[in-house]
Amino acid sequence: MCGHCGCGDKRGATVLNLQTGKEIDMSGHSHHDDHSHEHAHHLKHDHLLGDGVTHSHDHHHSHDGPHVHHHVHDHVHADGIRHSHSHAAHDDQSVEHRHDHAGGSVIELETRILARNDALAAKNRAWFAGREILALNLVSSPGSGKTTLLEHTIRDLSAELKIYVVEGDQATANDGERIRAAGAPAVQVNTGTGCHLEADMVARGLGELQPVAGSVVMIENVGNLVCPSMFDLGERAKVVILSVTEGEDKPLKYPHMFRAAEIMILNKIDLLPHLDFDVSEAIAHARTVNPDIKVFQVSARSGEGLSDWYAWLRAELSKAREAAFA
Repeated sequence: MCGHCGCGDKRGATVLNLQTGKEIDMSGHSHHDDHSHEHAHHLKHDHLLGDGVTHSHDHHHSHDGPHVHHHVHDHVHADGIRHSHSHAAHDDQSVEHRHDHAGGSVIELETRILARNDALAAKNRAWFAGREILALNLVSSPGSGKTTLLEHTIRDLSAELKIYVVEGDQATANDGERIRAAGAPAVQVNTGTGCHLEADMVARGLGELQPVAGSVVMIENVGNLVCPSMFDLGERAKVVILSVTEGEDKPLKYPHMFRAAEIMILNKIDLLPHLDFDVSEAIAHARTVNPDIKVFQVSARSGEGLSDWYAWLRAELSKAREAAFA
């Protein structure tokens, strides 16, 4: 997960209010620290001892709170397994010892990242529920047509529904500006080094959007079928978009995403006469990993099939409103 794909921090992450031009720097809100005002210095020293084993010493110094020295010693044993010893010495002389096998600390970090995100997602979900808001998390590979689908949806339903958009990309405000031009208030969340949106990013975006009660919030996630499947944003449902220009076996290759989704929108069906794509096979693969997934076949460009998608949106918004009084 994040420990491997390089998105373990929020370097370069920003939230841009496209209505006001206000920009918020999210870089200080990392997975590892809830307090953006805290800064840490990390020094690493490697020592090669006579036994041929390299010992690594990590020192962390924090400006806020007690002074902390963090020492990590790595030892490679004869069995080829690396063992890590961690000692954190505070001003009060308390010492923490940790003994991990290789990879254990990565799993622990990932667990903490997801737990923190889930707690924030629960707050988002309660916030949506209290305002009778339908929140949807739109996920897909890059180029599947998510933004075009949103544009068409906004233009067709603007007289009926109030729609707000949290637009996620690694960089640029191009898609956010397209959403604004279609007629919906939007915030652009650029994730910088990250490959997915997280619950705190969405919360910051909502603070700028201020969606009204009874509205729809569409969260267009970064194009990626891996990490977004694990990160709850507080949405009512995930909607995965698969275009017919991709392979029929995408649901089998990325089962976690299709299993997490309630809806699969099979997009760009207007191109089917020009492609070697088996619709029934793609749907069968999706239902292999998620037997309950609903499928809508649409063309976000021509509008074909969008009436079923719109009917589902109306029904889900009614459920969201009713749930507020349950």
